[in-house]
Amino acid sequence: MKTLLLWDIDGTLLTSGGAGMRALRTPLRELHGIQASLDDIDYAGRTDRHILRQIFTRYDLPISEENFTRFLDHYVATLPAELANPGAFILPGVPALLTTAAARPDITQALLTGNVQRGARAKLSFHGLWDFFPFGAFADDSEHRNDLGPHALRRAREHTGVDFPPERVWVIGDTPHDIACGRIIGAQTLAVATGSHSVAALSTHAPTAVLSDLSDATAFWRLIDSA
Repeated sequence: MKTLLLWDIDGTLLTSGGAGMRALRTPLRELHGIQASLDDIDYAGRTDRHILRQIFTRYDLPISEENFTRFLDHYVATLPAELANPGAFILPGVPALLTTAAARPDITQALLTGNVQRGARAKLSFHGLWDFFPFGAFADDSEHRNDLGPHALRRAREHTGVDFPPERVWVIGDTPHDIACGRIIGAQTLAVATGSHSVAALSTHAPTAVLSDLSDATAFWRLIDSA
């Protein structure tokens, strides 16, 4: 039986040291002349497009596909420089898990992330992780995170020829939104407390399992292989 691992990025695979928010402030300032911290924007577990809609609504900017694209172009161009900061790093255990998964013929791994694809590539490439993920579902597919699971499953079928049963699909993330997104497609959900939510807080959302982090490879694979 093949297993599909669908990974979130921010707070799960890596932390960017605030690079994403700083990169969002640049087009807000350069394109619209607005200087703002954006600290009060609801971004954890949200898609980039949802975050943009919050920003545009808050500052009464015209919402259109053209304006979103223009803003995102500037955001993605700014990201690499912002990622070069001491607070940007891969989270514990991640490289070993991705390497093991890539070597196992019974495992397919992909992304299920709120990042637009270009942003995901910038973040993961900066840390040398992009090539682990041959496909994924991104904010380009939908503004709403709960819509992304079916896109990931469709691309998994197209890429592998396998129709993964729900019990062999794991959505791995650090927020309640990741848990909800996995539940929509009937997947197993692994919550990791490496973002802004504690083990206790994540547990209240009833994921399949919760780990404090991904440093214990034995515990991780015991969960995945027991499904």
